[in-house]
Amino acid sequence: MSVLVGKPAPSFRAKAVKGETIIEDFSLDDFRGKKYVVFFFYPKDFTFVCPTELHRFQEEIGEFDSRNVAIVGCSTDSEFSHWAWLQTEKNRGGISGVSYPLVADINKTIAADYDVLAGEYVSDEDGDIVVEGELVAYRGLFLIDKEGIVRHQVVNDMPLGRSIRECLRVVDALQHFEQHGEVCPMDWEKGGDAMTATHEGVSDYLSK
Repeated sequence: MSVLVGKPAPSFRAKAVKGETIIEDFSLDDFRGKKYVVFFFYPKDFTFVCPTELHRFQEEIGEFDSRNVAIVGCSTDSEFSHWAWLQTEKNRGGISGVSYPLVADINKTIAADYDVLAGEYVSDEDGDIVVEGELVAYRGLFLIDKEGIVRHQVVNDMPLGRSIRECLRVVDALQHFEQHGEVCPMDWEKGGDAMTATHEGVSDYLSK
């Protein structure tokens, strides 16, 4: 598994769906210099754990907006599958009401570039190319700053849903560091005490 933290987020242009609109040429580069981005992968449309995550991001969209963070989802489904899922009501397993973009990684190149693609191509005993496993994305999540640099990543196996609360906490920690130059200790929450990255700063923090 590649560690992308501290590196430029892999660039791409692909089709995406936002509401009822299919975007022909979507790119995270369009947010550069303007917004932070939480870019997350999920395995499949029309499944079970995935809609709980997508709806939860939508429920907290105001919290992300207030922090100047764009939410973007991605799976290896087509734009037409995304579109159909977005038009399906929640009580029928759909994600109607989700307002942020969903990228269609039908060629699986984006998931591969972010190193969250499960399954792999291998050669069988006859020399033919076959797939082991299933070529879908793990639950990867990447926090990208306004300069396009990955500052945080986490990857869950497919049965394990993520924590939106933790995602917001890491956004707050990054923005606190950028604004105040203070580093954030374990379990730091917005409004809590941080520390300067010096021996004196650590001593002051620990003495509180």
